[in-house]
Amino acid sequence: MERRSLIKRMGGLLLAPAIPYQHIITKSTPVLRIAHLTDIHLKDEWNAPERLRQCLHHVQQQSPKVDFVLNGGDIVFDMNKENIDTINNQWKLLHKVMKEECSLPVHYVLGNHDIWWNEEDKQQAFYGKKYALDQLQLSKPYYSFIKKGWKFICLDSVHLDIDDTWYIGKLGAEQLDWLKQELENTPAAMPVCVLSHIPILTATLMIEDDVVNKWEMLGGDMHTDTAAIIRLFYQHPNVKLCLSGHIHLRDKVVYNNVTYLCNGAVSGAWWNGNKRETAPGYGLIDLYANGTFEEQYVNY
Repeated sequence: MERRSLIKRMGGLLLAPAIPYQHIITKSTPVLRIAHLTDIHLKDEWNAPERLRQCLHHVQQQSPKVDFVLNGGDIVFDMNKENIDTINNQWKLLHKVMKEECSLPVHYVLGNHDIWWNEEDKQQAFYGKKYALDQLQLSKPYYSFIKKGWKFICLDSVHLDIDDTWYIGKLGAEQLDWLKQELENTPAAMPVCVLSHIPILTATLMIEDDVVNKWEMLGGDMHTDTAAIIRLFYQHPNVKLCLSGHIHLRDKVVYNNVTYLCNGAVSGAWWNGNKRETAPGYGLIDLYANGTFEEQYVNY
């Protein structure tokens, strides 16, 4: 009798309703997969065009497939120190490679190398950010968009310093007010991913070889308004992820439940191998509906 009772109970377990297969798949599947490519520094030297093609092929061969690319700036090699013919050629090369080799949507922010700050050409119509914005068909250097329940905020983090001689990382009053409004107008349940060129927060600045008894962090290496931005993010817990480049190194800092990823560089050490311990690569990020994500750095 005990044996029959045990078999009966086991049969009851076997006959219990199963969790629908589709429910399991839906719950565990990301809503978006994005690739974060930053600091390409494209120029027709060092086999850079072919290496970019290789990177783009690598991105598009990922499985599951990538939905779109976030480009973190320093798109061309350098606009600051070049003449207009060289700059035109760099951007023509970029458009050619992207048209031929990339079928994915790409969303851009500007890096410091994408801006015309030649002191001798201040009177030119394309002085400042206008030239690059026109090339990318952007009306403003900062903007936002929504995909599959996530909001993406693309920031303009590169500005001239107060003496107009070099750049620093910041938003400025107008853009900071815009960012506040963007976050206030975003539903609390909608997760947010932020893209900037210069890191908002990074640990990469603390590994210089010549440090003796203190670190020196320059205003062009990390945002100078970090504290204000972090306080703002603290008021909006749906900000989950901040992506940046600029340093050409890979790190991951988590502060106040926000993850800050500095995702190396497609160009590595400006097309000359690794930058310190970081190989040429890109970030690959899976985003979930509940605001969580999985990320990795991929050496293509």
